[in-house]
Amino acid sequence: MLRINELKLPLDHAAEDLSVAICTRLGIEAAELERFQIFRRGNDARKKHAILLTYVVDCVVKNEAEVLARFASDQNVRATPDTTYKFPVIAPDGWAGVRPVVIGAGPCGLLAALILAQMGLKPIIVERGKAVRERTKDTWGLWRKSVLTPESNVQFGEGGAGTFSDGKLYSRIKDPRQLGRKVLVEFVKAGAPDDILTEAHPHIGTFRLVTMVMSMRETIEKLGGEYRFSTRVDDFEIETAADGTRRMAGLHLSDGSFLPARHVIMAVGHSARDTFQVLFDRGVHIEAKPFAIGVRIEHPQSWIDTARYGPSAGNKILGPAAYSISHKCKNGRTVYSFCMCPGGRVVAATSEEGRVVTNGMSQYSRAEFNANSGLVVDIDPTQDYPGGPMAGIAFQRHWESLAFEAGGRDYKAPGQKLGDFLADRPSSEFGSVIPSYQPGVHLTELNKCLPDYVIESIREALPVFGRMVPGYDHPDVVMTGVETRTSAPVKITRGADCQSLNTAGLYPAGEGAGYAGGILSAAVDGIKVAEALAAQLLK
Repeated sequence: MLRINELKLPLDHAAEDLSVAICTRLGIEAAELERFQIFRRGNDARKKHAILLTYVVDCVVKNEAEVLARFASDQNVRATPDTTYKFPVIAPDGWAGVRPVVIGAGPCGLLAALILAQMGLKPIIVERGKAVRERTKDTWGLWRKSVLTPESNVQFGEGGAGTFSDGKLYSRIKDPRQLGRKVLVEFVKAGAPDDILTEAHPHIGTFRLVTMVMSMRETIEKLGGEYRFSTRVDDFEIETAADGTRRMAGLHLSDGSFLPARHVIMAVGHSARDTFQVLFDRGVHIEAKPFAIGVRIEHPQSWIDTARYGPSAGNKILGPAAYSISHKCKNGRTVYSFCMCPGGRVVAATSEEGRVVTNGMSQYSRAEFNANSGLVVDIDPTQDYPGGPMAGIAFQRHWESLAFEAGGRDYKAPGQKLGDFLADRPSSEFGSVIPSYQPGVHLTELNKCLPDYVIESIREALPVFGRMVPGYDHPDVVMTGVETRTSAPVKITRGADCQSLNTAGLYPAGEGAGYAGGILSAAVDGIKVAEALAAQLLK
């Protein structure tokens, strides 16, 4: 089988045109094309009046070797790579060793646990939050009634923060082993739509993520895995040998029990601040890491569709439009869009009382009225929060607390219309854009809850973005604060064997450890770390 990349056809092409294009591209007759399948489909919308669909196709042709030889110098015609996942090790039948532990049931922990279970290692998954159904009820409690459950919310619980997001399943990570394909295949087995295997920018959406996470839990349990929900890791038992080397020995849990554990995957999310502190106090090597803060910005989805697709806006094949933009400011900061959610809503995402945090989410249909995105500014520990590895957490908390105050102290988000923000005046009423954030938006001034350099940077970037995406800087556009949880403010540094630099048996992984930034990259990292743990456990 051979693969053709960058095969382009008009947006309105007929189904049979694809096979004709394949034959034309390869210079073969129709009878020589035995079969083909679409591996990926995207679009090229740089010319709004002539949008193209871009395909990656795998095909079987007669005389394949001769065809490949003719295209030896063409990078877009190659033998189809093998994307089948192969387990590096498998536990022997009847294996009865000390079971590995996975802390956290987000995308990283979920895939790590699945791989360990498929290897026959019967992992124990410890999750501080609740199972996903119960967690969803608690999350809606904040959105609808302003009642926060600190251990069960957007950040904590089965499925992780990604459950209440757009469910994006694409990443820019290097993935030579095609581990991302393994993730997508497992998601489809668990009930995700088949099109995530072929779309260039696949997504799932919250409702489908919930049922998918439950299905994967059932698979892990059938393979011998064990879940412990509503169970927080309060401390780490670490043995120190006479030569000073350190090794994991077990976990002290919130129910008062002790769990012996010599191989632990630390797959907590970016908001597990108390866990980071305990690790730091126990001497685990942790570094401060850059992240970004800013606001959520909302536009009517129809504006974004028109700006991106012109006369093809609303086309079912294209779906709701997205964007990705950035600007380097005069002050040296970069302002960029983050976690863009077409046809979605802005949601309350705090995990701590007396603080306001925003995030974005959407359903699979992406059918809600507004588009939203983070509009964030890069933050650097050396100049913005010096003071050690934990200083970034204090920095985040400071601005989240100010956002709580500016929003009215009832978990409403502080908001401001874009025109008022640029004019440096408070907003008093909404215009043509109505925000989606629940439990509500309190109009005020965003400079009450963001650093001056963030305000300055966003003000410079907005007119620039308005030229990139017409309508982006419309004065009625609404911005809500604050977006602070773009990524972890710490990095739990690990070595080439995926173990902590100074604590053997501890495997930092995923977004909370500073090694991922989204569902797919976190899941891929979970696979890598599970493989590394299994290799140590079974050697």
